Amino acid sequence: MSEITDFDALRRAMAENSGQPEGPARNARAEELLAAAEKLNVPLAVIEALGHQLKVYNYSSEKGKMFVPFARLLRMWDERPENFDEYETHTLHWVFKWVSSGMLDQPHIPLASIEKWLGEMEHRYRLAGYSERAVRSAEHSVAAHMGDLARAERAYAAWLAADRDRMSDCHACELHGQGWWQAERGRDARALELWRPVLEGEYACAHEPHAALASSLVPLLRLGRLDEARGNHLRGLRLVRAMESMRGAYAEHVEFCVLTGNEARGLELLAERPAYFTDDAQPQSRLDFMSVVALLMDRLTGLGLGDRQVPGPPGREWTARELAAHARAEAFALAARFDERNGTTYVSERARARMGQRPLVERLPLGVRSVRPVPPPAPPVVTAAATGQPDLPALLAEARRLSDNLRPNAVEAWAAVAEAAEGVQLDPRDRAELADHEAMGLGPEGAALFERAAELYAAAGDPGEALAARARAAYVRALGGDVDAALAAVSGPYDEILALYAAGDTGIRQTASVLMGRARILMRRAHEAGEGRAEGDAEGDGPEAVLGEAEAAVREVLALVEGRAEEDVRLAARAAEAQAMLAELAGLRGDLRAAAGLFARGAAAFVAAGLPWFAVEYEARLASLAHHLGDMAEAERALRAALEHGGAQLEAPGRAQLHLQLAELTGGRGDVVEAAQHALEAAHWADEAGESATLGAWARQQLGGLLLRQGRWAEAAEVLESALPDLTAQTHGDGAIVQTQWWLGDCLSELGEHHAAAERRLQAAEIARHWPEQHDHATLAHLAGESLGQAGLAEEADRAYARAGDLWRELGNVHGLIRSLRARAWLALRAQDGLEEARALMAEAIREGEAARDRASDTESRQQLVAELGHTHGQFGDLLARSVSDDADDASARAVFEEALSQVLRSADVFASLGDAALHSRTGAELAAGRLEAELGRPDDAAARARAVLAAYDGRDTSETDDGDGDGEAVRARRAEAEQVLRLVE
Repeated sequence: MSEITDFDALRRAMAENSGQPEGPARNARAEELLAAAEKLNVPLAVIEALGHQLKVYNYSSEKGKMFVPFARLLRMWDERPENFDEYETHTLHWVFKWVSSGMLDQPHIPLASIEKWLGEMEHRYRLAGYSERAVRSAEHSVAAHMGDLARAERAYAAWLAADRDRMSDCHACELHGQGWWQAERGRDARALELWRPVLEGEYACAHEPHAALASSLVPLLRLGRLDEARGNHLRGLRLVRAMESMRGAYAEHVEFCVLTGNEARGLELLAERPAYFTDDAQPQSRLDFMSVVALLMDRLTGLGLGDRQVPGPPGREWTARELAAHARAEAFALAARFDERNGTTYVSERARARMGQRPLVERLPLGVRSVRPVPPPAPPVVTAAATGQPDLPALLAEARRLSDNLRPNAVEAWAAVAEAAEGVQLDPRDRAELADHEAMGLGPEGAALFERAAELYAAAGDPGEALAARARAAYVRALGGDVDAALAAVSGPYDEILALYAAGDTGIRQTASVLMGRARILMRRAHEAGEGRAEGDAEGDGPEAVLGEAEAAVREVLALVEGRAEEDVRLAARAAEAQAMLAELAGLRGDLRAAAGLFARGAAAFVAAGLPWFAVEYEARLASLAHHLGDMAEAERALRAALEHGGAQLEAPGRAQLHLQLAELTGGRGDVVEAAQHALEAAHWADEAGESATLGAWARQQLGGLLLRQGRWAEAAEVLESALPDLTAQTHGDGAIVQTQWWLGDCLSELGEHHAAAERRLQAAEIARHWPEQHDHATLAHLAGESLGQAGLAEEADRAYARAGDLWRELGNVHGLIRSLRARAWLALRAQDGLEEARALMAEAIREGEAARDRASDTESRQQLVAELGHTHGQFGDLLARSVSDDADDASARAVFEEALSQVLRSADVFASLGDAALHSRTGAELAAGRLEAELGRPDDAAARARAVLAAYDGRDTSETDDGDGDGEAVRARRAEAEQVLRLVE
């Protein structure tokens, strides 16, 4: 660290320190700089160093330290105001506001001192000729903090009535404060109306829109504007993460997580900032933070997770229950200190209300990975143990009703029967049904239990149901892979059921069950044969015979139940399933259109039978077929129908898949807003299904890209950063990782995070380097060069552009090569004595362009290369003009300006050769030439060029209702530039 020996060095050091991250290190450096300033024996140096110290203290967690340097500054002003220049005089009065709010945040400062200070501020502002606006704003803060609502309303009205002047807070801070008060008074819509210009970026400052985004979260939730709340959380959290002084705003983001069912994300946020638990330099923000910690821990305890280990104050391990008690005690102790100072109970009441909040939304999907800390409760099932009165006959009747009608929760109902039947002697029929339904949940492992059920059905005198159970046993063997054994096992029940049915000794339901079991087994064999055909096995009679046998079995089911579906929901289900089987067979034969039609019939039949949840699978398969056939409208319809039909019965993995497919379809037709909503839902349901790292990562990757397409850079960056750790080459492929890094680099570039953007682009380029096709590698290297240059890393940027240039040359992409050379030339100009290298690079770009133009094989390519050449001459001229320093001697400056003019004129000639298609580019070059001619002392030539440009646009329509290609805007811009040149030379 160099020694400060003069005032200029001190100012440079303070400017450098101002650019450092908030925190103790920056504050300590400010203290060192004040000590250095005191050694210079320059009063203004001490004043500026004190002002710098005040600023860094105010924008840190050590705001309480700013009172001492401010008192010293004020004393220096009172003793020798002539030592303060205009800027420091303004700053001194400005800081009154910081000190006023800082006093409120410190409960050890008496209320009388705060009121006295407020009067002092009013007196000094009046002497300096300032408006009352800032004073009334400070008074409002004091009254609102104490809970003196009547005074606060009066001060608020006076604040708004007073004129804005140089002491008024910036628009962003004022609007935040005004909106905060409206939200405190329950006027959420008005608060959001006031915050709108800040949230939309019209007004901004060091801490805005950071604070307004955080303050908006709960009002948005209360108004039900959930999408906006989600977006503001993702945007705002990204802003406050790096701001050590914004513990209160950070707490609002944790609070938002608690109120939206995102407790796990709230825990992640606490873990990110351990210092917030112990930092006691700003008691008000500590109170805010500990209140929210208590809220989150109470919520976890209420969910049954009180013994879960959670992040807390360092030095020991904490459970949620322990931290809840600790945080609550800390918060109430802090609130009591404020109330003792204020003489009210207002602060404690507000803290109690904050800690006692209940969630406003059961679960708001955020798009970023965050799993629920406890699984959602299962639907309640009334069991014998729960009621204490085992009514077994009633439970049996309910279970039979649900299963006979294929209702959801039939499995749970039979489980309740099994629980109630423990130790009870049942008759064979009841035991048969219990065994039957237990076997249904075991898959291939249930064959033996199905056989036991068959024996019990037979003992109960129901041979038809016994045969149906044996058919089910055969089918689960097929599911286990032994299709031949399954066919052998079902042949006996098949022959027997047909004989029983013909004799009138069993019903159609039992007969349909056996026939459907056989058909299902034959469908398993048909799928094996169909897959063999697809893999190129012999297409003789064998596979077709298998398909034909399966089709005959399916049509036998249809013939049996035809015309009987309306009288029995189970028969309707058999008919619908048979239609879907025919669809599968059509697909196996390659007739995809017939398959789609049959799947549609099967799904419609399930819906007509009042069983829409069974239609989900067939609508999903129909969607896949429609997509394959290019019928995107039908694919979208089917996917929407599947979601609708599934309702509450649709399980999380299936819901995630359907939403992800809808995101692809709707995004493909350009509706990125709806597509993003589907991708968000897909990510949420993937997390619920425990598939965050697989399906969830896909969904987040898509969501990030869709948010990027909407220009929602911060939200997209949060989502993509959340997806990236889960994306792997083995599961998702290199392409998905590269695309995610690419999108993330684009987002970070738009957010001004150029160093981070460069890292992402370079990482993506490194993966793409190994691909056979190198266009992506070249593009990413070029983009990395842009980011490195914007981050001020000129040498690294030049290497990235050179890498891109080599790749563009290998790919034969002359446009990319020329642009990389131009970019390197501009970088070279920044270096000391870099003009000659910059000249050489621009000259090389021109040579490459001319050579490519001359060998162009078609008119269109040649015109594109001519245009690129025109831009290169123009940039060469601009580069030369910008290379002239303010202290250059007249002769050398004039020589460079002449050289620049020749390049710009060459640019105009090149564009002129392209005719009317390049009019705007030509006139732009003409005006650039005019400005250079004015610089060279040739006003008549410059004016003539400007008038020629105006003449070129005579008769051109510049109305706002142009055809959308921007032509009207370009005409208006060129005319304005030409008139500006004329004014310059006049």
